[in-house]
Amino acid sequence: MASWPSARQWLFSLKAFAASMLALYIALALGLPRPYWAMATVYLVSHPLTGATRSKAAYRVVGTLLGATAAVVTVPLLVNAPVLLMGAIALWTGALLYLSLLQRTPRSYVFLLAAYTLPIVALPAVTAPAQVFDIAVARIEEIVIGIVCAGMVGAIVFPAKVAPALRARSATWLADAALWATDMLSADPDANATRHGSRHRLAADILALDQLIVQLSYDTESADTLRHARALRERMTMLLPVLSSLAGLLQALRQHAAGIPEHLARHMAEMSSWIRAGFDGPAPALEPAAGPWAEYGRAPGWHAGLVATANDRLRTLAELCEDCHALQRGIGAGSPVADALPVRPGDRGARVEKAERAHHHDHGMLLFYACSTSLAVFCAGLLWIASGWEDGAGAVAVASITCCFFATIEEPRPVAHTFMRWSTFCFAVSSFYLFLVVPNAHNFETLVGMLALPYMGIGMLISRPGFNLIAMLLSVNTASFANVQSIYDTNFLATFNASLASIGGMLFAPLWAMTTRPFGARVAAHRLIRASWKDLAQAATRRESPGQAKLGGRMLDRLSQLVPRLAASDDKMSSDGFAELQVGFGALALQRNLTLLSPAARRAVTRVLNAIAGHFRARLKAGHAMAPPAALADRIDKAILAVSAHADGKGGVGDALAVGESARGAMAALIALRVALYPAEPASAAMTRLAEPAPPASVPSPLPLPLPAPAHTKC
Repeated sequence: MASWPSARQWLFSLKAFAASMLALYIALALGLPRPYWAMATVYLVSHPLTGATRSKAAYRVVGTLLGATAAVVTVPLLVNAPVLLMGAIALWTGALLYLSLLQRTPRSYVFLLAAYTLPIVALPAVTAPAQVFDIAVARIEEIVIGIVCAGMVGAIVFPAKVAPALRARSATWLADAALWATDMLSADPDANATRHGSRHRLAADILALDQLIVQLSYDTESADTLRHARALRERMTMLLPVLSSLAGLLQALRQHAAGIPEHLARHMAEMSSWIRAGFDGPAPALEPAAGPWAEYGRAPGWHAGLVATANDRLRTLAELCEDCHALQRGIGAGSPVADALPVRPGDRGARVEKAERAHHHDHGMLLFYACSTSLAVFCAGLLWIASGWEDGAGAVAVASITCCFFATIEEPRPVAHTFMRWSTFCFAVSSFYLFLVVPNAHNFETLVGMLALPYMGIGMLISRPGFNLIAMLLSVNTASFANVQSIYDTNFLATFNASLASIGGMLFAPLWAMTTRPFGARVAAHRLIRASWKDLAQAATRRESPGQAKLGGRMLDRLSQLVPRLAASDDKMSSDGFAELQVGFGALALQRNLTLLSPAARRAVTRVLNAIAGHFRARLKAGHAMAPPAALADRIDKAILAVSAHADGKGGVGDALAVGESARGAMAALIALRVALYPAEPASAAMTRLAEPAPPASVPSPLPLPLPAPAHTKC
């Protein structure tokens, strides 16, 4: 059930309406030909957060200048060849849209505004090419007036800072992480019912947090706040592979006959209590990182290895949660956090592979969106040329804007139906205002009162999640329907004809999207999964290449893109991306620890990595998910034996302490890989043999050496 608008949403709507009326007044006073563009621009730029409004405004001005300049150059050259002119406009729109889709920052507005400003300026000038410069200047003036008014009102009247919103959003994210963690740490295996939903929200919300952090740099915040926000985001992304790996390890322990040992269960309970208490106080005291591995001797059993790896992940989880909580409290607090945590993670959380910030772009899908939009603009232009409709230029211009907004909607059908219903309603209301209400407005004050009702509603939609796109399109089209210049124009037939052109352009875009994209989010999700397989093959075979450090970041970014597509798609996927994430970070951890291992262990681990790469290449070739081969499990088992022989730091290359740390890291990665790849069979025959004590040597040693204690005596 939809909730009633909050006081903050009412305040934003009132501010946006005040800014739009100020822009309309200035545009009317200056005698600009289309003052409604100034009014509509306010709603295109406005955002409940002041920093977001500033970021959108600055780049929209640049994009408008770029698009208007292109119109001034293009129209005089191609005005006598209408088809070529439409081809040039369509190519420009598609190319600039593609560049905007590559951006994850407000810089995308430069290319997006340039994409549809060209048709807005160029098409009305086709009948009077000598006036294209005057039209371009007028459009720039109208749009800049709207941008300046939105920025001024947003900054002066009760400005809404980004930092408190980021702090609240990150608190919600950490609450979801705590829900997932406490579910998996629960003593009751059936208590994990909520884990699936919370972990998917974590992945999907990372993109929203990225946007807030970018907007924070445009707010009047201190450098310390921005640095803490970026450090928090880094820790939060590190939490995802840790939580995912720990969930698999604990599930494997619960399935094992020996179960979860008492000391680990106690640590889990303490950790769960600390998380439920809101991370109050220091993290629970856990076993030292090397402690469990040293206890179980040189050849730990499968159960002992699971326990040691789970303890390792539990300790990393505690460190990351402690850091996240401290950094989250420091955002927007007015002073640095008391802990004075380093901006870079440093040694904290060192047992999880760190991922550099990297983005995954599906260039094939982005090119499809851009080419589809370009073709839509061209076809709309051809229909206008063929019809000879005098006001058809307005329809093509509106269609260009709407097609750009619909470009990345992978499930256009439900959005299109909603948009068409709202557009029809909007046209009816605007016609009522245009012909029955607005003509009775004999002064500007009366006009403001008459426009308050529809535009306050549009402002309310902008601030409500899920309605932003609809509100943006309605703000543009409502303004174009209710052209206030018609107050002084008695030619209602011409005005109604222009309004019909606008609604025709609005309806063209959703119909085109439904026709050209019937496959929905399913294809995009499949392509993301295939890209994950390709990166996993690379992560397993690349040796310290420059792009290796960015593979982890790209996996996390791809996961955050995959989760909402899985939710939107009706197709049941073979993977939700978390298993691939565990395998990817496990492969990166093996690569990181490979150089310090003994030659025998290095060869065994290399064989595992090669087998992982071969398995995912086979998936790519087949085009669908396949179960990992038994040979890969055998290689992992042998690698665990080879690496465990030097877990005490002897036999490796380099300092004994560093060698031991690398061996333990490789052991943990191998066990986590085993669990991720074979969740249904964690205790195969080969791994069961690891639990047995090593048989006595057939030839006695000349020196008395102490034998390691069997693994099962140390639980």
